[in-house]
Amino acid sequence: MSLTVVSAPGKVLLTGGYLILDREYEGLVVGTSSRFYTVIRPGDNSSKIIVHAPQFDDPNWDEKDRCNIFIETVLKYSLSIIANRISSQKFDELVFKGLNIYVIGSNDFYSQREQLKKSNLPLNTTSLRTLTPFCKVYTTLKKVHKTGLGSSAAMTTSLVAALFVYFKCVKNVNDIKERTLIHNASQFCHCLAQGKVGSGFDISAAVWGSHVWDNQVKPFTLPPEFKMILAEVDSGSNTPRMVGKVLAWRKATPEQANILWNAIASSCAIVIDNLIELTREYEKDKTGYYDAIRTCSCIKGFRWSNLINQERPGKRIFDLLHSTFTEFQKVRQSLRDMSNMSDAPIEPPEQTRLLDACTNVPGVVMAGVPAGGYDAIFCIGIGDNFVTQVENIWENWIEMSVGPLLTNESSEGFRKENLENVL
Repeated sequence: MSLTVVSAPGKVLLTGGYLILDREYEGLVVGTSSRFYTVIRPGDNSSKIIVHAPQFDDPNWDEKDRCNIFIETVLKYSLSIIANRISSQKFDELVFKGLNIYVIGSNDFYSQREQLKKSNLPLNTTSLRTLTPFCKVYTTLKKVHKTGLGSSAAMTTSLVAALFVYFKCVKNVNDIKERTLIHNASQFCHCLAQGKVGSGFDISAAVWGSHVWDNQVKPFTLPPEFKMILAEVDSGSNTPRMVGKVLAWRKATPEQANILWNAIASSCAIVIDNLIELTREYEKDKTGYYDAIRTCSCIKGFRWSNLINQERPGKRIFDLLHSTFTEFQKVRQSLRDMSNMSDAPIEPPEQTRLLDACTNVPGVVMAGVPAGGYDAIFCIGIGDNFVTQVENIWENWIEMSVGPLLTNESSEGFRKENLENVL
């Protein structure tokens, strides 16, 4: 039997952080070009299932070893689902052969600071591009420093999908029903492994790619000429603890919390609608769109207001860009208010100063902390010049150590791969 290879993307939650814990609110999540890969090949007729994670110091496990709670949970429950959906003869035949499973993640899922330090390289994008793909992280899977791109959800989804494909439990991964089956199985396994039911948006992104999410999937891509760059901050946060504080505050002061959440939701909705409409404006008049983008890419966002008062070609695009910039600033202010009220460091002062410096670069539309606290930050801008300027800020930032990532937005969810296109 030939190899089965399936990959699933990481995620960045652009809007709706914390709000999407409540089904009433929506969020905008984008997939990343960084992906988690699962490779499955037949074993040696030993009936053993052996898992290989070659990036880590503890790279191999079989059924006798405790490896990773997400991997263990996926194997146990996915195989149980599969056994009930295909013939027992086919299932037993494949299980008897055994399975060799390889799980590997793109470098950006894990901090590469130790790798760069061992090579005496500075912490910048030039150095990161010299690293080999899927390089070793010099620690165990349990202790690795993650960057906040949703590695556990991407790994879970790629492993679930690979098993379903390998056992021919699904025939067409682009079929909505079969994709929904993999989504549901991945959500179940991920929740079980975590020991709680979360928002589910990270698995949803790994399955469906970039989309607006309010328990329904509405496909999304960033407008043309928009670019997303990310960085990890060498501190990290306990996201479940912050979520606990926010939910406790909301329960204790529901009226105050609901007013603030509705204000955030309103601004987030405007941001989402603006981004969707910008794509429509591009489709209506590509030349006018590019002219407006070129103009705004050379001007700081807080000065775009000067452009909307002028009757000129592309005025609607200027209006949308200015509105997006302004509304996202409102979102950040409301999240800082939530930080103060709930005593959860959603956007702590150190991050505020860093994000403000990014936002002050010409062409930057928005910058934020997807998970809050001291986790990864994102910056979205237009044109080509803002990337170099923002990365220069990160490299020279003194208050915190800021490490750039190479990943960018990619709207596609999980997919089958050819091995030669991966390595």
